[in-house]
Amino acid sequence: MHEKIRWSPRAALNLEEIYEYIAKDSKNYANIFITNILTSIKSIPDFPNKGRIVPEYIDKNLRELIYKNYRVVYRIKNDIIEIVAICHGSKPL
Repeated sequence: MHEKIRWSPRAALNLEEIYEYIAKDSKNYANIFITNILTSIKSIPDFPNKGRIVPEYIDKNLRELIYKNYRVVYRIKNDIIEIVAICHGSKPL
């Protein structure tokens, strides 16, 4: 079991940008959206292989969860899950 979640600076910035974008229309919806993404991320250590392998890289340790239109990309490294990026599905990684 993986014990720890580590965020890359890029992923943390991505999350902030997503919040700011959604909050332009509704801070309430932005809070709900971010809470739901974080809930999805918290479940990764219990089931690290639940995300699909990122098709662009074909690396079994680089996986992604899809939440609505966003890709939560993470890397499995020993006991650590590293959140690499969170991006809109229409944008390249």
